Amino acid sequence: MRAIVIEEFGGPEVLRPAELDDPAPGPGQVLVDVSARGVNFIDVYQRAGAYQVPLPYVPGMEAVGTVAALGEGVDSLATGDRVGWAMAPGGYADRAVIDASRLVPVPDDVTDEQAAAVLLQGMTAHYLTHSVHPVAEGETVLVHAAAGGTGLLIVQLAKARGARVIGTVSTDAKEAVAREAGADEIVRYTETPVAEAVRDLTKGEGVAAVYDGVGRDTFDASLASLRPRGVLALFGQSSGAVEPVDPKRLNGAGSVYLTRPSLAHFVADRDELLGRARDLFTLIGEGRLNLRIGGRYPLEEAGRAHEDLTSRGTTGKLLLV
Repeated sequence: MRAIVIEEFGGPEVLRPAELDDPAPGPGQVLVDVSARGVNFIDVYQRAGAYQVPLPYVPGMEAVGTVAALGEGVDSLATGDRVGWAMAPGGYADRAVIDASRLVPVPDDVTDEQAAAVLLQGMTAHYLTHSVHPVAEGETVLVHAAAGGTGLLIVQLAKARGARVIGTVSTDAKEAVAREAGADEIVRYTETPVAEAVRDLTKGEGVAAVYDGVGRDTFDASLASLRPRGVLALFGQSSGAVEPVDPKRLNGAGSVYLTRPSLAHFVADRDELLGRARDLFTLIGEGRLNLRIGGRYPLEEAGRAHEDLTSRGTTGKLLLV
């Protein structure tokens, strides 16, 4: 089968096509014929060595496909079922073996591409807006990179819960995309100091929560944008890791809360995993959650997809198909 294999950490060039033997499912596992794969920053972090993984390694933490074979003891699925997963590796290949406990069924009214575009980033947006800081009606929240794959989903889920959403973007085109998703206010971080703009937009109060997947470049502005006892959810580091923080800064910012959450800890329970996926698929099927596919690439061009993702020039979700 075709696969993308990482044999050493580095830039996009280490994502090399290879031919591997078809894997076989063991007890409790499922062999999946993969049809679509999400491209995510966690794949970038693993490829670069920021998140250590054992080498050689087949990346791809989010994918969708069809059940090809069942391992011993798997009775909850059947061959031919459409399934997807997030936070399990191996998606950058024609076939992958995944623990049955990590798979979610994909309903008929959701396409493979839609499922691959929403499972990792969508469940991230879901746990951020429903669990880390459950958005309350009438609150104002700040979403960084509001035109990105995760940002667009956070904007929509926060709006669905009744929030006023301020989004940060860098260009006219990205502003249009973020506003289409429901962002009420836009801050051009390339032109205006973000915290200053947020204070102006909230009449000095600050926001109830900041959803920050950018990291180093935005952290100080995020902290300065919070209202007293607000929540800074630092869920990514696309610009680099944040330097160590003196806890006294949280006091000075208004007794605010700082958390560095991970999707893995919010889908560790299977009922929680299925519930988040079900909520998202229902919204898609009902036309209440719009997915923007920002680029489709053949599997062999995974390196180009990584280059485009990290360039900050894309909007929406990138897929390997």
